[in-house]
Amino acid sequence: METDAVDARRWPDVARLPRASWIRTAVAERVVRYALGRLPLRIRLGATETLGRGGPLMEVREPRAFFRRIGAGGLVGFGESYMAGEWEAPDLVGVLTVLADHAASLIPAPLQKLRSAWALKQPAAQRNTPDGSRDNISHHYDLSNELFALFLDESLSYSSALFRGFPADRSLLAAAQHRKIDRLLDQAGVGQGTRLLEIGTGWGELAIRAAARGARVLTVTLSQEQRELARERVREAGHEDSVTIQLRDYRRVEGTFDAVVSVEMIEAVGAEFWPDYFRTLDRLLAPGGRIALQAITMPHDRMLATKDTFTWIQKYIFPGGLLPSVEAIEQVTTDHTALRVRERDGFGPHYAQTLRLWRERFEEQAPQVGALGFDRTFRRMWSFYLAYSEAGFRSGYLDVQQMLLTKEETSR
Repeated sequence: METDAVDARRWPDVARLPRASWIRTAVAERVVRYALGRLPLRIRLGATETLGRGGPLMEVREPRAFFRRIGAGGLVGFGESYMAGEWEAPDLVGVLTVLADHAASLIPAPLQKLRSAWALKQPAAQRNTPDGSRDNISHHYDLSNELFALFLDESLSYSSALFRGFPADRSLLAAAQHRKIDRLLDQAGVGQGTRLLEIGTGWGELAIRAAARGARVLTVTLSQEQRELARERVREAGHEDSVTIQLRDYRRVEGTFDAVVSVEMIEAVGAEFWPDYFRTLDRLLAPGGRIALQAITMPHDRMLATKDTFTWIQKYIFPGGLLPSVEAIEQVTTDHTALRVRERDGFGPHYAQTLRLWRERFEEQAPQVGALGFDRTFRRMWSFYLAYSEAGFRSGYLDVQQMLLTKEETSR
């Protein structure tokens, strides 16, 4: 069994099957069999049994382990079972897209009402306090600059691109990333002399393009690895005098700015701290200023149903992460700030294309990923993460928005 090859010190919950009562396992098996049997999938359980109504193939090689993991950990167990090699899919994105299409109805309504009794809870250690946020960000973004460079384009942009048309071609990815950045800078009114704050530096591409317009940029990050490479890239681009990169929590930024831009950073804030995040933006924005956000969003009802659940993504990829809904952003800004969403544009299909290009490149570079010290279990985990994310956008379950926020005029 493939689990035997998993490094138990590095991946303890993948290498060993979890404890689960026979009742929990039996209930999980019954629910999963019922759910999968109604889907447009071909499910092969072991060597002889099949389920489903036709579609992409999902091969469950170790059914007993598969059901036991789901019984113990729900969707966390589902992902860990893939990491362990207990199930496989020739078209992994296709399988996950079908599941995402039916995400709201996979679990019977009576069991959904009992979610609080069976779903795993988010650990307190992942709260996005200033210290917790630093640890959570480091978990993902400090993995290795070399790892990200293997599958991103030369701009090192790690967020949705904006293409002119589909299907997207890898050779056009950098141009599509620049198109996304330029639209955000245009939305925020960034030009000569603009005092710009960027929350979430990435590897510096947005700061470089803003500086090329004549802006003076303060960009903040919690990733040591990203800051070091971003500094190098800014210096090589000749904008060292215009761009300041600080290792700093957004809550600790001081000053006043004509524009604020933040690209796919709100997903790491956590619902508990959304009011703090937007109050900070409100405090830092000068009168007449503009904020341009790019945010991954999910349907409001699904966000409410799952916001307290501990997910596979939170355990292995983005600790403390939570995708907001558009409604949540509008409600938080209205309740806690003078900020209002003035414009927004969703372009989720572009993210599906972006993720496809990243995933294909990552899988092509598997030997080089291994040479960096990332083992087979990590590579399966990362492929699952990219495929899982792509499926969310392909199905329409996830969207990505560019939003313009300004301050509401008041008499105070």
